[in-house]
Amino acid sequence: MNVEKILIDLEKKHPGEVEYLQAVREVLESIEEAYNQNPQFESASIIERLVEPDRILTFKVPWADDHGKVQVNLGYRIQFNNAIGPYKGGLRFHPSVNLSILKFLGFEQIFKNALTTLPMGGAKGGSDFNPKGKSDGEVMRFCQSFMLELWRMIGPETDVPAGDIGVGGREIGYMYGMYRKLARENTGVLTGKGRGWGGSLIRPEATGFGNVYFANEMLKTKGESFAGKRVCISGFGNVAWGAALKATELGAKVVTISGPDGYVYDPDGIKGEKIDFMLELRASNNDVVRPYAEEFGVEFHAGKHPWEVACDIALPCATQNELNKEDALNLIKNGCKCVSEGANMPSTPEAIAVFHEAKILFAPGKAANAGGVATSGLEMSQNAMKLSWSTTEVDARLHQIMKDIHQQCVINGKQADGYVDYVKGANVAGFIKVANSMVDQGVI
Repeated sequence: MNVEKILIDLEKKHPGEVEYLQAVREVLESIEEAYNQNPQFESASIIERLVEPDRILTFKVPWADDHGKVQVNLGYRIQFNNAIGPYKGGLRFHPSVNLSILKFLGFEQIFKNALTTLPMGGAKGGSDFNPKGKSDGEVMRFCQSFMLELWRMIGPETDVPAGDIGVGGREIGYMYGMYRKLARENTGVLTGKGRGWGGSLIRPEATGFGNVYFANEMLKTKGESFAGKRVCISGFGNVAWGAALKATELGAKVVTISGPDGYVYDPDGIKGEKIDFMLELRASNNDVVRPYAEEFGVEFHAGKHPWEVACDIALPCATQNELNKEDALNLIKNGCKCVSEGANMPSTPEAIAVFHEAKILFAPGKAANAGGVATSGLEMSQNAMKLSWSTTEVDARLHQIMKDIHQQCVINGKQADGYVDYVKGANVAGFIKVANSMVDQGVI
């Protein structure tokens, strides 16, 4: 496999899609050795087929605001690969949404879903609609219009979207209501549903919980745990909330959260009522963290990321490419021993190179944040069986899935000197499963 030639050809076909090309490069460089050991992949052109989505649906979404003015947004659904199961991946509503970002997310989702051991393919979708500052009525009308176009493309055995940035329980509810009306059936077509109509317990917290479970498995390889550790977290949405909750439960002290306005430093630890306030702040459709600092009288650092704070463990849970080379060097200098990605691709390639050179524990998002989609898969299972599991059962299954993902990463990423390259381990494990499935099913 000639990685550079493939990437040059891809860039010619998809110029300017920076995030997508970055994600493809990381995977291809990691799997090159495994790919070359399997000549059947070459003859079946697995890479050429894998890096292109099965299909991309783009559509306009017209909706009326509260003043009666018609607004128009763009909607997308990218169905990337369904070799091992129905397409599965979130919907993101945010002004930054474009094809490059959704393609990178959908491509990553293929391998993340394969790692969970559940039968789910990779997909992603969303819109450049911004729910911030919109009334419930405006969000409802947008979601209904969005689903009016999307509903024919999805189904419980075809494509099962979930939430993502800008898409929480409210948005899932409005979209599910419209789907149910159009399809005239109740099915597990969306995950992240309300508890009273098919949702799973602990789904909102699952990505953060899973990230901490994965990081704890990494720490165990060094004879350590979260107990007594200082933890820096970025973001303050569901992922950061779940991570803060679970890290605190395991005995750590979470000292930062962040938003687009900067970060909060709380040396006493973000726990109890502070976590509740953090959740209420985000639920109010507010994406800034300064009010937290004002409420609890702690430091607020405007326009900065939390990676300058001394910590033992860093959990980037905000967005892509939020942690750069300088941030990575700061973390290493300040004694950080473990970085586990809660967001999708939050570390730049240069930052990852710093972590690997320093030989610290580093987990990529496709492995460490797979707990969210894993619990979505568990929601699909509950829907298919027409039953609900308890919090204890869902959490136990999630914990076991994260342990299994960690084990796959160790098996496929352990180097001769004993260091585990979790990026390579995750990519190889996910790729081999999907590639073998594609070979088994022929050229389709």
